[in-house]
Amino acid sequence: MEQASILLVDDERAIIVLLETVLRKEGYTRIDAAETGEAAIAACQRTRYDLIVLDVMLPGRSGIEVCPILRSYTDAPILFLTARASDFDKLTGFAIGGDDYITKPFNPMEVVARIKVQLRRYLPSSREREASPDSRGFADGHYRYGRFSLDERTGELRVQGQLVACPALVFQLLLFFCKHPNRLFSKQELYERVWPADALSDDNTVMVHIHRIRERIEEDPSQPQYLVNVRGLGYKLVWQGESAGERGTEDD
Repeated sequence: MEQASILLVDDERAIIVLLETVLRKEGYTRIDAAETGEAAIAACQRTRYDLIVLDVMLPGRSGIEVCPILRSYTDAPILFLTARASDFDKLTGFAIGGDDYITKPFNPMEVVARIKVQLRRYLPSSREREASPDSRGFADGHYRYGRFSLDERTGELRVQGQLVACPALVFQLLLFFCKHPNRLFSKQELYERVWPADALSDDNTVMVHIHRIRERIEEDPSQPQYLVNVRGLGYKLVWQGESAGERGTEDD
C-alpha cells in the first residue's frame, strides 16, 4: 500500500525530532515538519497529507486558529498536541475539526498508536476517492446532488442555491456520505468513521444527525429521496438516477 504522508507541526524542534524518529522506526518515511501555523498552511497548500499532528501553542497563529484553515485544504485527520488538558480545551479542538487530542507530556508510542488508528480510518476512503474522483461528476471537493450541493473547501451547504447553516458534525457526516455515494453504512460504521475517537454517544447519536441532515437537504424529510434507510442494514446517500431499492421512511 502507498506510504502515508504525515505533517508534524510544533515549535519545539525536539518534539518534532522525537516523533519523526519513532514514526520512521514504524516504517513511515514521508514526513514533513513545520514550526509555525503559517508554515503548516503553506505546506498544506503545496502537498496532500494523510494526517497532521498539530500543536496548539504555536507562535503567531495558534493551532486552534490554524485548524479551520487547514480544513479548507484537507479532510485528513488532525491530531492536536498540547499541554492543555481541560475538557473545554478538548471539546474546542473537536468542534473546530480536530480528530484526536493528545496532552503533553506524552508517550511517543501512544502518539504513534493513535496515528495508526486514524490512518486506518482515513486511508481506505481517501484512496477510493482518488481512484475515480470524477466518475460521478464530483471534483475539487464540490459535490452536487440535485437539489443540494456541498463544498468541502468552503464548508458550505447549499440547497436549491441557498446557503444553509450546518453544524460541524452534521456537515462532516453529510460530507462522508457525499464521498461514498450509493454505499450502505451501518450506524456503528458511521459513528466509527465520522465521530472523534473518544466522543461520547448513545444509540441515538447517528439517528439524530441523520434527521438533521434530512431536515436540510430533503424536500420532505419524512419521505427521504437522498439520504435513505435500508431497513435493518443502515443508511446510504443515493446518487440521482439510481433506484434506492427497499427504502425505509422510518429509522429502525
